[in-house]
Amino acid sequence: MTHDHAAALSHVGLNLASRGWHVFPLIPGTKRPAIRAWEERATTDPERIARCWATGAYNIGIGTGPSGLVVLDLDTAKDASDTAPREWNTPHIADGADVLAALCQRHGQPYPSETYTVRTGRGGTHLYLTAPEGTELRNSAGKLGWKVDTRAAGGYVVGPGSIVDGRPYTVTHDTPAAPLPAWLADLLRPAPLPPQQPVAVRLATGRRGAYLEVAVNTELARVTSAPDHHNDALYIASTALGQLVAGGELSESDVTAWLMDAAARVHHAAPKAARTIASGLRAGAKRPRKVAA
Repeated sequence: MTHDHAAALSHVGLNLASRGWHVFPLIPGTKRPAIRAWEERATTDPERIARCWATGAYNIGIGTGPSGLVVLDLDTAKDASDTAPREWNTPHIADGADVLAALCQRHGQPYPSETYTVRTGRGGTHLYLTAPEGTELRNSAGKLGWKVDTRAAGGYVVGPGSIVDGRPYTVTHDTPAAPLPAWLADLLRPAPLPPQQPVAVRLATGRRGAYLEVAVNTELARVTSAPDHHNDALYIASTALGQLVAGGELSESDVTAWLMDAAARVHHAAPKAARTIASGLRAGAKRPRKVAA
């Protein structure tokens, strides 16, 4: 990568930031972030952007959440064996752009072409659209159809000017990002969770048992009643109960089972929940807590 290429990337980063889009560096030649906590550190500050890209030809990442964007990622088939599932397997469907066109036709809606558009290194398309206010849309994979993913809160896209595996990302339609059509927003909104039954445990009778029962059920309710950010609630609850485990008041296996049950009720993916609980228990172990007799 030359100094001229780094300067060009800096110019692109500044242009993207002028649109209110938060950028951060990716490792040159890749899609991988060059920094930790990229979503929090993505910026529109011209001075920070200029300083960063003065040190190297970093690819550009755009944090879609802080930028208020929903990017439709219309991918291409990887090879001849990568064919659409039965629902989309027609002679007219070859890639994600075709699927989106068919979806628009099904709903009697125009194709969202009049918006900022980038051609990806593999020949796919990124359609940049502004997120609806008052609703947090998250990333999705195939929710709209074959080869149609979205990047929104919690995600990022590789920005124009970047080169991945020797292939550039280029702007094909330089215009302001259009609002995400309401019908697409409706399709992307998560289904509301059904009413949750609280998780409750029964412990030994007596003053000590009553205290522990309240403590445990309070933390389980923290998880099952959290409207969002379930992983944060699960970590806090695991830390609090981890203190009682470290103090010898509760068994780790019981606490883990109770917390996993609570996490399952809010549809928290089991592998991630297990990692969060283990991390919270370790944090709680640093401050053991016992119940006075």
